[in-house]
Amino acid sequence: MSAEQMADGGEDPGQAPPARPLDAIDRDILRLLQTDGRASIRSVADRVHVSRANAYARINRLIDDGVIRGFSARVNHERAGQGASAYITLKIVQNSWRTVREQLQALPGATHIALVSGDFDVLLLVHTPDNRSLRELVLTRIQAIPEVLSTRTLLVFEETDLAPGPARPTELT
Repeated sequence: MSAEQMADGGEDPGQAPPARPLDAIDRDILRLLQTDGRASIRSVADRVHVSRANAYARINRLIDDGVIRGFSARVNHERAGQGASAYITLKIVQNSWRTVREQLQALPGATHIALVSGDFDVLLLVHTPDNRSLRELVLTRIQAIPEVLSTRTLLVFEETDLAPGPARPTELT
């Protein structure tokens, strides 16, 4: 997978290869890399009790299969000058998801976009420097998208990062 595809969040879901089942070692590797995306191949291999070549091959397969979409840093948005965070729900014109998604991806501070079911169609997470910037983003950028029928903004007062760790389950049993 190219660096551009990884930065984009992977290949188009319609073109992704069928999912292969993950074994216990694959799940352990994923758990380790989610906790420390900078872990070396040697460290991963030692911690999951396989050879470096095996660990390297497994990680590359997980990347090629689209299981690992990329490696990134977890950011404290407030300390990075993005003190206002909000979830914005959008109702959009039917069958306009791809068009709306492209426009939302171009917004400054947009960090997560999801097509959802229920009372609204899209859930968008944004981080902005302050409430004035958030107001401008919603009123002049998002509501100006022709396919957006309505929005609702939910201010985030406090966030807790639920990064995987030894005490966090990563799958249902």
